Amino acid sequence: MIEIVSQPIDATLVLESVQSPSAGASVLFVGSTREWTEDKQTASLDYECYEEMAILKLQELESEARGRWPLIGCSLVHRVGPVEIGEASVVIAVSSAHRKPAFEAGQWLIDTLKTEVPIWKKEKLSLIHISEPTRLGMISYAVFC
Repeated sequence: MIEIVSQPIDATLVLESVQSPSAGASVLFVGSTREWTEDKQTASLDYECYEEMAILKLQELESEARGRWPLIGCSLVHRVGPVEIGEASVVIAVSSAHRKPAFEAGQWLIDTLKTEVPIWKKEKLSLIHISEPTRLGMISYAVFC
């Protein structure tokens, strides 16, 4: 399963896509939108991609992972469009007869996906409204966290 989707990703379906009676290990990675990055509060993320090229690159990563490790199943799904706090932006599942190749392949896939697949992330930050007293009365302003 190699997909670029605009709707929420069902991680259970991605995991099920790699399961097999010959797989003794399945590894699932879910990358989700976190609320805080250091001192900046995120409102949401928005992903864009060059879909044809992204799909081709994801297929190349799958093929390379299968060449490096004895994988039984390998699925990569990335979301595009707005992704709210707590929602998954990427889900990767791999299965193998043993845990070590499954873990190694899963980590390599997410690390490589982030640097090589043409998918771009725009972060929308939250605003904080502040009111402060001054000599002339209250002043209100908004700042990005």
